Parts: sequence; structure tokens; C-alpha cells
Amino acid sequence: MHKFLFQLAVFTYLLATAGFLVHIITLKKGVEKTATAFLAAGFCLHTASVVMRWIAAGHPPMVNLHESLSLFSWATVAAYLAFQWRLRVKALGAFVTPIATVIMAASSMQQKDILPLTPALKSIWLPIHASICLMADAVLLMAFCLAGMYLMQERQIKGKKLGAVFKRLPSLQTLDAMSGLCLKIGFPLLTLGIVTGSIWAEQAWGSYWSWDPKETWSLITWFVYAALLHQRLAVGWQGRRTAIMTIIGFIVLIFTFLGVSLLLPGAHTYSTWHE
Repeated sequence: MHKFLFQLAVFTYLLATAGFLVHIITLKKGVEKTATAFLAAGFCLHTASVVMRWIAAGHPPMVNLHESLSLFSWATVAAYLAFQWRLRVKALGAFVTPIATVIMAASSMQQKDILPLTPALKSIWLPIHASICLMADAVLLMAFCLAGMYLMQERQIKGKKLGAVFKRLPSLQTLDAMSGLCLKIGFPLLTLGIVTGSIWAEQAWGSYWSWDPKETWSLITWFVYAALLHQRLAVGWQGRRTAIMTIIGFIVLIFTFLGVSLLLPGAHTYSTWHE
């Protein structure tokens, strides 16, 4: 049943994506509300799928590539819905929802079988650490989208060609402020994710830090975002420089999340996570 709900959630996310894209083209408010309704419905289906898989597996469904991508998409949609509920940013759905849908599509193409866990993964720290990291990734994805929107809007203004894109995106000040807000939320979550991972590593392998490729790249990612946040808060960076650095930071984060696990052998390689 969880597989059916998952596929239904993918389809509903596709409908939501289509709706947000139609909205950014036509600017019809009714279309945005419909797209948001589809997205919320897809999120409920997705949540039910995750819960049912958890029950079927007997452990949190966050230990292989299919599950990790699925939960990354789930966290992204959750972050977007919460963000829009508190602070509405025009056109953001047309940027975030397609990414969440692509992640879900990628998840659907991975091995979906439920496999037993290795002893190291049989820990309460699995859901704690993984949940915090996934929420950090989702919030920082939001910052990435807002930074991309900022650069698009800035290009329109500097080129003095205020076309359709200019009419559809918020002001530069709004985009910069919202991106900064996401960084202020995402960075503490990223930090907490690294801390909980270290505690888990000590319990599982007897060492808080072993310079595993995932640990090394997590630290690199942390330093990139720490430098960015320092420049924003202490130096007063705003605008283009922070937008570019936000995009670079997210590229490093995605490599840490996917590239390291798939390309670099270590304790966090997906193939080593099962008996």
C-alpha cells in the first residue's frame, strides 16, 4: 500500500508543479490556490506513504537512496508549505515544487525493497540525526531558490528590460531578506545535524569523528555556510554576493548529500548500510 501511495503522491506533485508553472505564466490567483491544494494533498499522501513504510519495515524509512530522496522531497514540501503559511513569497512555488517533484521522480527510480539494517543503524539517533539533516537541507534548498530568483530579478533590472519575469518576482529586498531568513534557520539545523551525527558515531564506532568522506564534506559544507552567515551578519553582505555564495553553498551541500554517498567509499555509502 505504501508503494501505491508513494506513486499517487508523485502524480499529485506533478499536478501541483504544473499549476504553479501556469500561475507564474498567467498570474491567476485561482490557479495558485489550486496548485497549493494539490501540493498539500500530495504532501498528505506522501506522509501516509512514509508512515506505512515505517510500520512495514519496523524502522525509520531513511536508510537507502530511495528513502533518503523521498524524505528530502517530503522535507522540502513541508518547508515550503510552512514558509508560505507564514510569509508568502510570490512565484516561489514555481521554483521549489519542480525541484521537489524531480527528487521524488528520482526516488521512484531507485530500489524500493525494504532491507534489514546493519547493527550501527539500529539506534534512536537514526531518526533524530537524519530528520534534522533533511530539514536543514530542505530549508537551505529554499534559500538556494530565493537566491536564484534574486539573480534573475537583478538581471532584469540592470538590463533595464523589465519584462514578464520582473512582474512575477518579488523585489530584490524581499528576496534577499527571505533568503537570509532561510540561512538563519538552516545553518543551526545543519550544525545540530553534525553534532547529533558525531554523538551517534561515538556510540556506533567508538569515535566522535573519523574523517570519513561524509564527515569531511559535512564539515566543508558547514564552513561554507558559516562563512556566508558571518559575511551577512558581521560584515553586512547583501544582494548579489550573498546570492552567488548561497548557490555555491547549496551545490556543496548536494554533493555532500548525494555525491559523497554514491561516489566515495566510506561508512555512509548506501551499499554498506544493509546486511
